[in-house]
Amino acid sequence: MMRRVVVAALAVAVAVLVPAAPAYAHNRLTSSTPAEGARLEAAPAQIALTFAESLNPVYTQVIVSDAAKARVAVSDPVVDGATATVTLAGAPAHGVYTVAYRVVSKDGHPVQGSYAFTVGSGVPSAAPEVTDPASTAAPPAAGGPPTGVVALVAIGAVVLVAGGAVAFRFSRRRTTPAAS
Repeated sequence: MMRRVVVAALAVAVAVLVPAAPAYAHNRLTSSTPAEGARLEAAPAQIALTFAESLNPVYTQVIVSDAAKARVAVSDPVVDGATATVTLAGAPAHGVYTVAYRVVSKDGHPVQGSYAFTVGSGVPSAAPEVTDPASTAAPPAAGGPPTGVVALVAIGAVVLVAGGAVAFRFSRRRTTPAAS
């Protein structure tokens, strides 16, 4: 009997203390045409962005800008599953272009980023930094663990203490053989 109680208490403690793997439901760019850093002889007619998850056309934005940060005219994104495609209204001049995107993940979190490509002999600027809202969250207070870790440890401690108390109580209830 005691062994079952101890095994049950340990199973509960393990279930609470070993969190499930986090759900990485944030969408991410997996490929693009033209590719990041590409050097093209002629301007592309279209720009296609492919993501890890299907896109919702309502929440998909693609903006193209030139080296002076002026917007280049493009069509509204055409979404087909996980790919968003925009058509350029005219042939852009030679130079560096930035493609910026913003999509919404299945879990509702916006994901945005950008990359540059070059048409002709333009000099590439510093690569734009890809931004993920999860990476821009405020860090925990200096010197301390994240709040979720503290809560998890506190819950685990309570479960261990409770499990130990139950195990101790059942170990004290052993029946003694009746005197004959």
